[in-house]
Amino acid sequence: MPTRAPVARGRGMQELFVLVSIVLLVASLALAAGVFLYTGYLRSSAASKVGQLERAKAAFEPSLIHELTRLDDRMRAAGGVLGGHIAPSAFFRMLEQTTISSLAYTSLDFEAAEPQRMNVKMDGVARSVNSIALQADLFAKGGMITSPIFSNINREADGVHFSLSALVNPVAINFTQLLAGAGAGVAMPPSAESSPFNTPDPLLAPGSGAAEEPN
Repeated sequence: MPTRAPVARGRGMQELFVLVSIVLLVASLALAAGVFLYTGYLRSSAASKVGQLERAKAAFEPSLIHELTRLDDRMRAAGGVLGGHIAPSAFFRMLEQTTISSLAYTSLDFEAAEPQRMNVKMDGVARSVNSIALQADLFAKGGMITSPIFSNINREADGVHFSLSALVNPVAINFTQLLAGAGAGVAMPPSAESSPFNTPDPLLAPGSGAAEEPN
């Protein structure tokens, strides 16, 4: 009897070891199967995502995107051109509204070789030197013509002849700035009909005390 107990315990340990080995083997096989199935799922999911991306890309119509990109480039280029475009009509409108009735221009040379440096040269005839002085003051206050210089002032039979050279403020005739000002409701200069200079020159009115050049 005493000799059988160790043998029984030895067999029990072997059986336990075999059982543990079987459990570990089954767990390993189950884990390997899970990894295999999960890998297949990941591959299937990745292929599905790629398919979805391809369909989304096709839905955006690459040809349309290309055309819109080209249109955007053209609009940017046009914006750059407009940003440097000048509106000479604003300059002529200013002349129409600020030229006094006792003065007239006989020639005009507008030079705009550089957008930031524009020159204007004009010849004209005035009723008197006082008219020229008044016109110079109006130009100085207007802001569109800067550094006006009147020269070659000579009295002749039909009036006082003169030459004018000046710079033109590029911001004042910039097309984009004029549009922005109009859109913001900036008040424009009065029209020619309401201009106070349609009335006779106050410096030349009888009894005004203005000094006239001798004939």
